Amino acid sequence: MSQTTVPRTASPTPHRAVFAGVLLMLSGVMNVLQGITAIAKDDFYVHIGNYAYKFSLTSWGWIHLILGIAVAIVGWGAYSGARWARVTGVAVVCVAMLGNFLWLPYQPWWAVTLLAIDGFALWSLIGHGDEPARY
Repeated sequence: MSQTTVPRTASPTPHRAVFAGVLLMLSGVMNVLQGITAIAKDDFYVHIGNYAYKFSLTSWGWIHLILGIAVAIVGWGAYSGARWARVTGVAVVCVAMLGNFLWLPYQPWWAVTLLAIDGFALWSLIGHGDEPARY
């Protein structure tokens, strides 16, 4: 009795890249919503006193809006398996994490949530290899 083995074909996009892409798109949308809220409603967020990185809320809104669009675009690239999205994604996520860290005094829970999502996306981007996952 002979056994035949069917070779597995590698998926075009490894699973960790897809996971990173989904997280990056989620983070991008959340950053865009955060930016729009800061631009439209200055009274929604907490006004703080002395803070070294204090900008007007409108400025922070534009920063988050631009970062959110960049993160979402890179997330789409990572989701579709583009190689450029790995390196660009690491850089953009690090900048977005820095922005969310500096945003902590204004909206702590939202910033911590985005820091966690961005941290998992960064882990997934850095740990993603070119070889397909084996089960």
